[in-house]
Amino acid sequence: MTAAPAHAADLLAAATRATRSPVCVGLDPVIENLPAALSAGDAPDRIEQFSRGVLESIRGIAPAVKFQSACFERYGWQGVRALERVMGLAREQGFVLVLDAKRGDIGISATHYAVAAANAGAHFVTVNGYLGPSGIIPFLEQGLGVFVLVRTSNPDSTGFQAARLDGGKSVAEWMASSVSELGRDRVGALGLSDVGAVVGATQSAEAALLRRAMPDQIFLIPGFGAQGGTADDVRAMVRRGRSADQAGVLVTASRSVIFPKPQGADWKESIRNAAAAFAGEVALAVAPT
Repeated sequence: MTAAPAHAADLLAAATRATRSPVCVGLDPVIENLPAALSAGDAPDRIEQFSRGVLESIRGIAPAVKFQSACFERYGWQGVRALERVMGLAREQGFVLVLDAKRGDIGISATHYAVAAANAGAHFVTVNGYLGPSGIIPFLEQGLGVFVLVRTSNPDSTGFQAARLDGGKSVAEWMASSVSELGRDRVGALGLSDVGAVVGATQSAEAALLRRAMPDQIFLIPGFGAQGGTADDVRAMVRRGRSADQAGVLVTASRSVIFPKPQGADWKESIRNAAAAFAGEVALAVAPT
């Protein structure tokens, strides 16, 4: 067996090359929305069963899975155990793992969080960069890639992230420049850094500015589907003229894939169909022109 690339961005590129679409299914299990077939047992066991079923359904379609840590952490140690079990399974099955924990601390605390994420099997972690590089570097030192919050998809982020600084740049543009600088010496074989950025699909109006500021970054793009993001929004963020594995985007959808409407009698098949439709739409959006 050929060893997987050690560089996180190269690892993601290899996985994307195999599936031909840079998509990431968000695993956000909400107990009230689980299929009726999973109504028995306590909450941690049910979300673990559901998560295992999602992995089974999307295997071969999506190269990456984004685990929303909060959905598991709310159930205490049993939930964290379920999270780590499912992350272990996902890694065994060849998925690239994004731990969506939005860590934001510095020094030894950041190191503890980084070691925990690495031990759980994550390849990437979402981080809040507003405490400076010392809140990000410990994750890189553990061999993890990071996605730094730059321009998020929630509507009320605009009052903060679009605010103008002296010199005319927005806060998001300033953060983008900082992310680019931090990732400049961490570019892999395909020209992509393992220091990436979270840029919401609903913020495509700012895509050109942010892409110019971050030419080597992978954009983790939430907000596709249920939050209103479209293929056109994704198209505005890609590195033009590149293949899917080098397009510099990882588009994530959660509710629209794992809780599809309508849901058929076979919930796994419904998820597989939704994932395939999502991947096909994104593949067209990132195709070289």
